[in-house]
Amino acid sequence: MSDALATYLHDHLAGSHFAIKLLSSLSDQYQDEELGAFARSLSVDVAQDQDTLQKLIDNVGKANLDLMEAVGWLMEKASRLKLQRDESGEGIGTFEALETLTLGIQGKAALWSVLAVIREVDTRVPAYEFDKLIARAQDQFQRVEIQRLSLARTTFGVHAR
Repeated sequence: MSDALATYLHDHLAGSHFAIKLLSSLSDQYQDEELGAFARSLSVDVAQDQDTLQKLIDNVGKANLDLMEAVGWLMEKASRLKLQRDESGEGIGTFEALETLTLGIQGKAALWSVLAVIREVDTRVPAYEFDKLIARAQDQFQRVEIQRLSLARTTFGVHAR
């Protein structure tokens, strides 16, 4: 019998691994630039949230998701081809990487919100300060969104024809 909560948590854990790999790629591509420093800083935050999630998984229990982990690994490798810096130095790949991060962070905020509700019916979910975790995710979203919107100017700026 599968455990829906364990599966849900593992899906989010796989997403956090993807986010850290994506941030690592941005850090490498923009090593000596503001975006690289931003990616390194955000990666620290995401890793801390990942640790919190891992503690929850340790409490709730493991799910057999070897296939999902493999799919996540393949998606990460495939995305590296598309989400790379282009010849102009930035471009659509970097913009889409940031957009992918915003979507993942919104998912993380949704995770924390639902865990606060699940805690009321499932004693395996510890009494974390989910409101603080939600606020942290919202702050991360805003920080990435600033970077994404800034990059939109150069990515989608008017080109001479």
